[in-house]
Amino acid sequence: MIEIKTGRLLLRSWRDADLDPWAEMNADPEVRAHLGPLLSREQAAASIRYFQEGIDRDGFGFWAVEVLETGEFVGMCGLDAVDEEAPVDGVEIGWRLARSAWGHGYATEAARAVLDYGFDRLGLAEILSITAVGNVRSQAVMRRLGMSAYTEFDDDGVRQVVFRKSP
Repeated sequence: MIEIKTGRLLLRSWRDADLDPWAEMNADPEVRAHLGPLLSREQAAASIRYFQEGIDRDGFGFWAVEVLETGEFVGMCGLDAVDEEAPVDGVEIGWRLARSAWGHGYATEAARAVLDYGFDRLGLAEILSITAVGNVRSQAVMRRLGMSAYTEFDDDGVRQVVFRKSP
């Protein structure tokens, strides 16, 4: 079982108890503002299964994120192959946090640890991050991580920006 610890966070495999807060997060229009439609509980459960299968199969994926001090589940962060329909290829870092976890530096802290894992443990030569041009909060995290914007593309009428980082 792969776990990543930071000063305040634990990135870990998914648990049954994560479904309720994960489903609640993905039914929140503010959390989903740049991600597409809200997810049903069934869709949220399917995404957890997909994330865990990736971790089990590949040794990486989107891990559940909890606050070490309280054990509270606050979202996810991790790595995945870039969607096949995207005009770029490689491994992408991503994160999604509950609104209650915004503004605490958790996304940056978790993502730094995931970048280190990707470069140091997996030997990746580059890690990408893709978000909507309007998602300035995620772009701010990308910049704090030392990622640089390098291209844009349209995805179903939404302009996306691709950031990248090398070790």
